[in-house]
Amino acid sequence: MNTDLASDFADIDGLLAWTLGIDDYVDLESLKISKVQHPPFMPGGLAVPTPKVAEPNYPPEPVYQAPTTPSGLSAMFGGKKRHQQAIEATQAAFENAHRDWERIRDDLRAGCIKKVALREKLEAKRAAGLTAAENKYKQECEKREAEASAHNAKVAKLINDLAFDVESAIQEYVGIVLSNSVYPEVFPVEHDYAFNLASRELVLTVSVPEPSAVPSVKGYRYVKTKDEIASTALPVREKKERYANAAWQVAVRSLHEVFEADRAGKIHSIALTVNVNTVDPATGRPITVPLVVVAADRETFNSFDLSKVVPQATLQHLGAAMSKSPFDLVPADTGRGIRVRGQ
Repeated sequence: MNTDLASDFADIDGLLAWTLGIDDYVDLESLKISKVQHPPFMPGGLAVPTPKVAEPNYPPEPVYQAPTTPSGLSAMFGGKKRHQQAIEATQAAFENAHRDWERIRDDLRAGCIKKVALREKLEAKRAAGLTAAENKYKQECEKREAEASAHNAKVAKLINDLAFDVESAIQEYVGIVLSNSVYPEVFPVEHDYAFNLASRELVLTVSVPEPSAVPSVKGYRYVKTKDEIASTALPVREKKERYANAAWQVAVRSLHEVFEADRAGKIHSIALTVNVNTVDPATGRPITVPLVVVAADRETFNSFDLSKVVPQATLQHLGAAMSKSPFDLVPADTGRGIRVRGQ
């Protein structure tokens, strides 16, 4: 718990330092899709042919074997008559056996024909399903390719428009830059912006969390006598200082990220407001409280060594209107123009 708490404090205290080690410039060419990744075709059971029907296992066909012809004494005394009777009996038995064999053969053959017909039906269904799956996969691949081409065309247009100072392209690039600005979960921010080509000024609003986002616990300890985890409250002064410093850092960081990302110098100045959305305790209605309002020109700001600055002092140097107590949601005094302050 204390480790997580320390990590949250470090994240809030290092909002500006975190971005200084990162080049905020976005190479738009890198946003193009050079190769579309397609998932492998997975037909499953459709890829397995229906097993062929095995040939019937026919019983051996009966063979007629004539009785042995009597000879010598056996042919005498009625032997020929008995032999003829044996022939007739053997012939009858053979014919019966052969009829039985033919019936069995025909039944097996008919069964085989039915199985073959069923197999052909199943195989045709499988083949049709496989073809449909292949066509669907092909269409999905073609769709991905088309989407990639459309995406690349859009990026190419953005690059071209940016080169020719198209206002909407410059604003879109700013949006890409700000979307890459990652803040810690404990202190998320939201950006709103608009660029005016005539003045070359970006109007940027950054909304920060309410003061309750700052942890109010200094640390945790185990109380053995009560078998429980107890917390130590963070001093109010420390909470106020941390929240105010976070607001100052967000302001300086936001100016830095935009100016650093704008290598081509499209943006000459930034009019920045850092505010917090909250609820007015007097009315219960949502309100927006400005904590920092500042204007900075590119040349002046880029002359600063941000690795050594104190954010509050930097904003004061720029003539910013600053809340006297951000933690208490005291709004910045914007009665006198911030550009006048900076002169």
